[in-house]
Amino acid sequence: MIALARSTAYRLAVGCAVLGILFLTWLNLAVGIIGSEDNPANLMYPGMLAIGAAGALIVRFRAHAMAQVMLAMALMQLLIAAIALLVGLGSEGANWPQVIIVLNGFFAFVWLVSGFLFRKAARERVE
Repeated sequence: MIALARSTAYRLAVGCAVLGILFLTWLNLAVGIIGSEDNPANLMYPGMLAIGAAGALIVRFRAHAMAQVMLAMALMQLLIAAIALLVGLGSEGANWPQVIIVLNGFFAFVWLVSGFLFRKAARERVE
């Protein structure tokens, strides 16, 4: 772990993930992603982040395994969007389907970029 922390790719991956977590939390608390901030469907996002945090602890932040955790986060993000769209959660809001598709797609992309960087860090040989 200490050697990986010196890797630029590993640090970028952590930074990308942390910024994604902070921005997702801020956005969800401020205005909500599914409907308004009061919509209980928005509770799926903290659940997804908790599962990701548990995964990171289980794999002890090892780069190769963190890439898989980030992939799982991206899939969970897309699953939340699919559930919201199929069930019609938050459909009372303006620009209903576009907001859910764009925001969840953006965060899934953030998790995938972080996962790619973790994978790159795992392949690097750090001296």
